Amino acid sequence: MTHTDAAPELVRSLLREHHPDLAGLPLSLAARGWDNQMWRLGDRLAVRLPWATESADALLRKEHAWLPGLAPHLPLPVPVPRHLGEPSPLFPRPWLLTTWVPGEPADRAPATRAGQAADTLAAFLTALHRPAPAGAPDGRGRGGPLAGHAEGFARQLASATELGLVPDPDAVRAVWEDAAAAPEWTGPRLWLHGDLHPANVLTAGGTFCGVIDFGDLFAGDPAGDLAAAWVLLPDGAADRFHRAYRPTPDRATLRRARGWAVLRSLACLHIGHAGVHGRPGGKASWGPPARRALERLVAAHAGR
Repeated sequence: MTHTDAAPELVRSLLREHHPDLAGLPLSLAARGWDNQMWRLGDRLAVRLPWATESADALLRKEHAWLPGLAPHLPLPVPVPRHLGEPSPLFPRPWLLTTWVPGEPADRAPATRAGQAADTLAAFLTALHRPAPAGAPDGRGRGGPLAGHAEGFARQLASATELGLVPDPDAVRAVWEDAAAAPEWTGPRLWLHGDLHPANVLTAGGTFCGVIDFGDLFAGDPAGDLAAAWVLLPDGAADRFHRAYRPTPDRATLRRARGWAVLRSLACLHIGHAGVHGRPGGKASWGPPARRALERLVAAHAGR
């Protein structure tokens, strides 16, 4: 793993080499994410450079290959790739020039208009979840059965419990076990965002206004994205989301979605915990929404 901070002079040098018409635009560091740094370029563009993980290179290439074809069909703004910079003596890794998506990440500004947020998220995922072509990327196990993640779930839950992050591990385990026992997806491989947690969804005026970071884009079981109903929405809004999403998800899909939501919430709890694995990019703001998501999941399972 490499942790390489970029400087504004480097970003401008890359732009002068590939897009000299853009090199003079205002430039500011917008975010240090889990995989990439993002620099805002003028009012409408952004530059993303890998900084912490080797896998970020392939994720940027995947976005550049697939997202431009999906973006026109989506009802929310997404960062559309405009240029893929190849490794060079200036910067030894690929980098991406994209459109800028305004808004505040939901881990810092959660959605508060429950009904509108539920409808907006449902419309976005209904539009995204279309059958993917044969060459679409897979999810490295995340588009398949939950049973393959049992060991990872047990490890994450044990660690979170030891850290005092999960007050009722038995209740969380019950949600997981019910989800893992649900019938598997037998439909077509659908396009999925793959990483719908609060830092990757933007808000404005109490509802969602954009979706970012499609590096985990893949094709598989839609339950992985439908987990967002418990991860992103305010209390009590999941049912409205499920009524608005098309096609209406069946009971087995909702059970699997709760399992994916448990996995995502446990991962975000760890990332939000100070000093997790010493890895840069950890976000304290990820912890509170993950805890609330687990509370919603436990309540949903108890009321099924």
